[in-house]
Amino acid sequence: MNGKLLVGGIVLSALAAGAVMWWAQLYAYYEEASFAPGEEIRLTPILGDAPEAIVANEVTGIDSGSSPLRFRACFTTPLSQAMLTETYRVYPDPTPLNAPPWFDCFDAERIDMALQKGEAIAFLSEHDIAPGVDRVVAVFPDGHAFAWHQLNAEEQ
Repeated sequence: MNGKLLVGGIVLSALAAGAVMWWAQLYAYYEEASFAPGEEIRLTPILGDAPEAIVANEVTGIDSGSSPLRFRACFTTPLSQAMLTETYRVYPDPTPLNAPPWFDCFDAERIDMALQKGEAIAFLSEHDIAPGVDRVVAVFPDGHAFAWHQLNAEEQ
């Protein structure tokens, strides 16, 4: 009887630890991202290194102090892809990272597929927003846009 209780206790402890770890990964460390003045969505111009704020509407985002790679944002912009490509740096190897399932405006698979097909265009938002991490913005023809952080070439 004692063996069954011991095994049952171990199994229950493992299930509880797994549930806490799952919750922590998906919910615990995320917070709403701030887009106050000075923290707007920005892009790096072709000429120059200082990122410039762009027109971004309906911005919603998440971030985490535990990792710079957890940033995601969704927004719309009235700026056309043609105007953006003439003004701002195109990002050479964009790789959108998955967002937690509850942040449903950001679909990394859909964004990645659109980037590969040339439907969306990725731009450098900010180089080294954190050491070794770039902020990337992808813009679709209809003005929907998405931002995320990814390791830059210096860290890969």
